[in-house]
Amino acid sequence: MPASPSPSSSRHWLIPFAGTDREACREALSGLRLPRLEALLSRLAEVHDDTQDDSTRSPPHERALADALGIRAPDGLIPWAALEARQAGLTAPGDGGNRGGWGIATLCHWQVGIDDVVLGDPEDIEISAEESAALLAIATPFFKEVGIDLHASSTAGRWLARGPVFDTLATASIDRAVGHPISQWSPLSDDARLLRRLQNEMQMLLYTERVNDDRIARGVPPINSFWLSGTGPLAASVTPSASDASREPPHIETALRGPALHDDGAAWAAAWQALDAGPVSDCLAALSGGANVTLTLCGERSARRFGVKHRGIAGWAKALFNRPSAKAVLEAL
Repeated sequence: MPASPSPSSSRHWLIPFAGTDREACREALSGLRLPRLEALLSRLAEVHDDTQDDSTRSPPHERALADALGIRAPDGLIPWAALEARQAGLTAPGDGGNRGGWGIATLCHWQVGIDDVVLGDPEDIEISAEESAALLAIATPFFKEVGIDLHASSTAGRWLARGPVFDTLATASIDRAVGHPISQWSPLSDDARLLRRLQNEMQMLLYTERVNDDRIARGVPPINSFWLSGTGPLAASVTPSASDASREPPHIETALRGPALHDDGAAWAAAWQALDAGPVSDCLAALSGGANVTLTLCGERSARRFGVKHRGIAGWAKALFNRPSAKAVLEAL
């Protein structure tokens, strides 16, 4: 996903993993007190609800961001890679696409168990820019053999890949797949055979790499594969700033992601309290100052957007005396 602007310039706050089905986090929610969030919700109205089941490849926060950026795409084909490539100057609107579409190849650690292989969180592998560059040089010829070009990105351990397969190959977001067996989220179409072949070759290649010997020696997980995501074609009408002139791109609060994916209930609750005291408080202050504030809360199934909506006297009275429960709102996500 692309970077978001600073909170000071944004009037739209987007909070991924505001609700989650993870057991420890749901238990923590029962005792969580978020007074500023409740005050904010009492002054906003729900203006959009995108609820789908939790089997979608594109999670609610990615669907919400795509919508805010004016991107319309099928499930698993939100073109984050193509957008990033355009922002980096690797392609331009009107590019004929003769070399194919784009995907994001994220280096990761596959945790091999007795019965399955689980995708570890790439945020946990602590890869350096030097390691990423060394592995990119090693991997490039293998990808090139099957018609895929690799490019470094601004983030270590995250490469941009270009090849004909990526325009139509639907892929699951890393935020869907982390902590789950890779078989649950790996694409199974005929087009994905090339991807599976590359993953297998990379596993064998990385097994003998000195980079991983050094990583094991310092006690961090070896890098033994990659995860592909962010595929799909990007319309020429979507600009690198990627926003409708009438809407500001949202500021994305990421503090809940790690605790939610690791089902750390205490850390998730602490992160929510920090958000309530910081960004949510800022959002409330902006609203009080007359700003046209939008708040999008996302969970495993739903992205619910709340905004300023005209209410009559009866509507304001109802909001005043029927203060929404943050717990109920977050549980429903």
